[in-house]
Amino acid sequence: MASQILTLLIIIFPLLAIIFNTLTKNKPNGPRPGLPPGPKRLPVIGNLHQLGKLPHRSLRALSEEFGDLMSLQLGSVPAIVVSSPDRAADIFLNHDAAFSGRPRLYAFEKITYGLSAVTTAPYGRTWRELRKIMVQELMTPKQVQSFRHVRAREVSAMIERVKSKFPGPVDLSFQAFSMANSFVSRVAFGEIDISDNRGFREIFLDVQHTAAEFNISDYFSGLGWINRFNGTDKRLEKNFQDLDKFFDKVIEQHVNDPRKAKLDREEDIVDVLLRVQKDPNQTIALTDKLVKGVLLDTFVAGTDTSATTIEWAMTELMRNPTAKEKAQQEVRKVGQGKCKIDEDDLPHLTYLKQVIKESFRLHPPAPLLVPRETLEKCIIDNKYEIPAKTRVFFNASAMSRDSRYWENPDEFIPERFMNRQVDYRGKHFELLPFGAGRRQCPGINFSIPLVELALANLLYRFDWELPPGMSRDDIDLEEAIGITMHKKIPLVLVASPVN
Repeated sequence: MASQILTLLIIIFPLLAIIFNTLTKNKPNGPRPGLPPGPKRLPVIGNLHQLGKLPHRSLRALSEEFGDLMSLQLGSVPAIVVSSPDRAADIFLNHDAAFSGRPRLYAFEKITYGLSAVTTAPYGRTWRELRKIMVQELMTPKQVQSFRHVRAREVSAMIERVKSKFPGPVDLSFQAFSMANSFVSRVAFGEIDISDNRGFREIFLDVQHTAAEFNISDYFSGLGWINRFNGTDKRLEKNFQDLDKFFDKVIEQHVNDPRKAKLDREEDIVDVLLRVQKDPNQTIALTDKLVKGVLLDTFVAGTDTSATTIEWAMTELMRNPTAKEKAQQEVRKVGQGKCKIDEDDLPHLTYLKQVIKESFRLHPPAPLLVPRETLEKCIIDNKYEIPAKTRVFFNASAMSRDSRYWENPDEFIPERFMNRQVDYRGKHFELLPFGAGRRQCPGINFSIPLVELALANLLYRFDWELPPGMSRDDIDLEEAIGITMHKKIPLVLVASPVN
């Protein structure tokens, strides 16, 4: 990211300097009075150069120097960073409405149908109605339970793929993503034929990659035109057209599916959305554009969160053999010789749930959550004035490693949750993998059963070893840049079937 910024600034620095001088003429240089403390800013770029390759790490280091409520200037965008559970609690409990906006990020606006997804939609009536549909129609306990047989089938298919690799190595990162992607595809689109020359998985990965790239227009207002010349618009348009054609085909096949009239297939997510679309009691018109935005949200939340959690949990278990052995002993005791772990067994897997919590703590899927934006001026601590249109980053990664809340915060210790009732659903601000408040991810219940079932069966059905010549100290923990934080180097292991 730093190299991209440098290249762009070399090309357009003179233009930026003119814009900067115009915008700041007769204005004092430096932070506005009343803002939280923050690092010194450079002309034009402000603190952009301090974001680094992995912003959650760079911002955590800066917060240790400047405080847990820190102000930055990112190009022309004012920003604050919240880095402690105490600060997060104050904002979420006392100022959540003022902090519930979303910035209009360039790539997100292009790809999510003009910010029509629940995650990216501006705060307001349309967002409230979309979230209500998500919570009351798509992610209810009953609806999530209805996907049980799909979870079981996709986890079993993954187990068979892993088994087929023996005695060779298996790319568990790839297998986890493929399993999660297939599950979400099935529950969203059903069993109808959605094959095409370009599969949805490839389209989805391209969309993820393009949306995660640094975009200069997100930090310098009025410079979106540059994307016409640097190839960004071309890539975004191709990604969007591929995605849109795919969704059009899926919707058309659902509308014209002859089995639907016979009621001989189960209702999937597209069916639910099309049913709601026809409901005359809806307070907003659920257009096809909004339907597609909700579908995209479902895929991002359901696929990447699940896959990254499985990937990091297995990574940490391989680095901590005692924890791995304890988790395997638990699942094998609960399974008692059955051919597989099923969902009725999951409530009894106490230690496995602690492993997942600890994985969320050390490796939150979105370390900075989804950026927010203040909707109005807000006073924090009767001291700091946060202007409207300020971008807000909640550093969930820093909060979950805060030494004031966590003993040995950088170590993987699932047992820390044995006698500590800390929930990851937005009630305890030292552990916020899904955020909190109004803009909390509504799909928590959608992902967790799949993660638990997949991990339980991976540990139940196989003994896991590192490839020959590799020790646990060789396991790389470097993170890849993206919307969610995958391992940069895939987790490759040897799985030996045990039953």
